[in-house]
Parts: sequence; C-alpha cells; structure tokens
Amino acid sequence: MQPPKIEGVNGNANVLKYISLVTLTLQNAILGLSMRYARTRSGDLFISSTAVLMSELCKLVTCLVVVYFEEGKTFQGFIRALHATIVKQPVDTLKICVPSLLYIIQNNLLYVSASHLDAATYQVTYQLKILTTAVFAVLILRRRLLSTQWIALVVLVVGIILVQLAHTTGSVVHSTSGPEQNRLIGFAAAFTACILSGFAGIYFEKMLKGADISVWMRNVQLSLLSIPFGLITCMVSDGEKITRLGFYFGYDAFIWYLVVLQAGGGLIVALVVKYADNILKGFATSLAIIISCVASIYLFNFVLTFQFAVGATLVICSIFLYSYVPPTPPKRPEPAESKLVV
Repeated sequence: MQPPKIEGVNGNANVLKYISLVTLTLQNAILGLSMRYARTRSGDLFISSTAVLMSELCKLVTCLVVVYFEEGKTFQGFIRALHATIVKQPVDTLKICVPSLLYIIQNNLLYVSASHLDAATYQVTYQLKILTTAVFAVLILRRRLLSTQWIALVVLVVGIILVQLAHTTGSVVHSTSGPEQNRLIGFAAAFTACILSGFAGIYFEKMLKGADISVWMRNVQLSLLSIPFGLITCMVSDGEKITRLGFYFGYDAFIWYLVVLQAGGGLIVALVVKYADNILKGFATSLAIIISCVASIYLFNFVLTFQFAVGATLVICSIFLYSYVPPTPPKRPEPAESKLVV
C-alpha cells in the first residue's frame, strides 16, 4: 500500500519553485537593464564608484539585521557573535579580504561594461562567468566536469563570440545621451569582471565549506571589509570628481533604487536558490537574456541581427547543457555465489 501524498507540502514546494523562477529571472534581467538605463539616460551622470560603495553599505546593514535575529534578537548575543567571529578570528577575517577586494573591483567593472555595451549584449557576455567559475572550480576545488559540461563551455564561448561580432560597424558608438561608448572597453570590462567573479565565488565557496559560520555572518565579514576597499576605489578613481561635485552627485530616486537592487539582488538569490535546481536556474538565466533582448529593442533601439540571435541561442543552449546532470544508472546486483551441494 502506497503512503498518502501530502498535497499541501507538494503544493508549497511547487509555489516556492515558481517564486524562485520569477525572482531569479527578474533579478538577472532588471539589474542589467537598470544599470544600462542609469548610465545612458539624459541628465547628470552619477559617479558609479559611490553607488558600488552604497550598495555594500546597504548589504552590510541588511546582513547585520539578519544576524541580530539569528542570535535571538538580543543585543548582547548579537555583539558577542560579531566579536567571536570577526575580532577573535583575525586570520579568518583577513582571508575574506581577497573576495572583498575582488567583488568591489568586479562591481565597478560591471558599471563600465553597462556604460559601453547594450543591455542584451551585456547580459549574454556576462554569462562567461560560467566558464571562469568552472575553470577555477577545477583548479581550486579539484572538481571534475562531465564531458557534456566541457562541450557546453565550448558552445558558450562560440555563442558569445558570435554576439560580440554581431555589431561590427564600428567599435566606438557616439550616443546622444550618456558617455561615448566603446564596445571593446565594454567587453574587456565584462570579461575581467567574469574572471574576478569566478575566482571570488569559488574562493568564497571554499571558505563557507571550511568553517562553521553562517552565510549571513560571512556576508557581514565580506561587506564590512568591502567598505574600506570601496572608499579607496572612490578616492583613487573619482576623488577629484567627488571633491568637486559631491559624493551624491547625480543621485535621484532611480539611482537609490539601483543601489538597493544591486545590494538586495544577491541576498534574495541566496535565499531562493535552495528552492531552485540547476534546470530552474537555467530557465531563469535564459528568460533573463530573452527579456533583456526584447526590452532593449523597445527601450534602447537595439537592432536584433540574425548573428546575435544565433549567438544568444547557443549561449542559452550551453546553459542548459552545462546544468544538466545525467542520472546515474542503478547498480546491478552482484550475482549470488553458487553454492556447492554436498
């Protein structure tokens, strides 16, 4: 007799999966579109390094609130947990400096890329992080990839090359709004960001597995150390502009929305990913690419060429192929040894 199915539990699981799909899709698509719009719209252009810093500050505050609730909503327990994790383990805390610095550089590079690449090309090109993450997973975590995953990575590279070569009328684009756009700079910034994202992600994953510390506390360490690096980046790259125009030059409601979106996006994804399997994440990324392409046509006068469509299709196929893990065949029962009858 089969056990009765628990409809409520199965229904809730399906609802959470669909919520995960919608959330991952919107987070992937809207962030790229919003960054592109913020960098190309008319009016005063905000200083991107300050937006990256404010996003880290917003992320830190959010993670501190979560840790406070994790520690039983008592201020003493909250302070004790921070002291035990951050102050009493200085070597462990210093190790977080590596991904903290890399994420700050990466986020600044993504703004550079969004300034020079249309949202659709940016969205497709940034999928190179799948390749860099896979390479660093093999080198650092000694992880073995399936033959289908290696094929998927080759298809991914071919697709992105086609996308980048789809607009070969000139590398420099003169825009009526926003800064002058150079596709070569945009691709170089996106590719470098993918390398940093792959290494930092695998490094952070190794640290999460190597210590009994919650993800939220790790993110507190990450953001806490990212803020000094963010300040240094602001002063080095835009110090003169910040002194002359002010830290919040060009900020309005949309820029604050972008700051919160960038800060909360990763945290939201961290919450919903546990309900989404690899196939679902592949759907989300693929839908985000399609949404970005369609939205770019209407919002940014993006011209969808046949070559771009083929390249984007190859990238989408590679995402599914890389995510697919064939089921392991059941082990055959060993034949019983023949017994001698005396």
